[in-house]
Amino acid sequence: MDEKTYLTLLSKVTPLIQKQDTIMRTAISPHERLSVTLRFLATGRSYECLKYSALISPQALSKIIPETCDAIYKVLQKDYLKFPKSSEKWRNIAQQFEERWNFPHCLGAIDGKHIDIVSPADSGSYYYNYKKRHSMVLMAIVDANYEFLLVDFGTNGRISDGGVLQNTKFFEMLQDNKKELPDAEVVKNSSTSSHTYLLLMTHSLSELI
Repeated sequence: MDEKTYLTLLSKVTPLIQKQDTIMRTAISPHERLSVTLRFLATGRSYECLKYSALISPQALSKIIPETCDAIYKVLQKDYLKFPKSSEKWRNIAQQFEERWNFPHCLGAIDGKHIDIVSPADSGSYYYNYKKRHSMVLMAIVDANYEFLLVDFGTNGRISDGGVLQNTKFFEMLQDNKKELPDAEVVKNSSTSSHTYLLLMTHSLSELI
């Protein structure tokens, strides 16, 4: 991340993460909170490891990092997770897939990625996945330009991608026909009368980013 991008992000999240100084101690600054959160996200280092470079206790980091992640999501969601809300916007995405990837009537590429976790106490095999690790699933949908349309996280690793999709609000709205998806249309140069629009399931989430 370059300095300009960092300063822009810092200015956006500061109102949400800034804390007041007290007579007991000086509050950890927004800059420190954001920088250590980005370092955590980029490296995956533990709180115990980060305390040496950040000079912040693991106990404080366990509050700072989730709070800052939540703030980042709130300030960036509207600009970088623009989920289509009309059939025309869905058609624009499909057109981009056809022009760039020669894949007609595709509304998005979707896949899930297992994020390894430390299994909670007494959880048994609830989070145990087919890779023989404990995980939670990150599922995402992107458009033809690799831009995210939807991100969902939290389903236990035992569940398949299809099951994860069924746990999302997107699937609920899809079932209730509230997503304004385009009606079936004839594919260009096709002899078939009509084709429905669909989501492309990729082999790896790394193909999405």
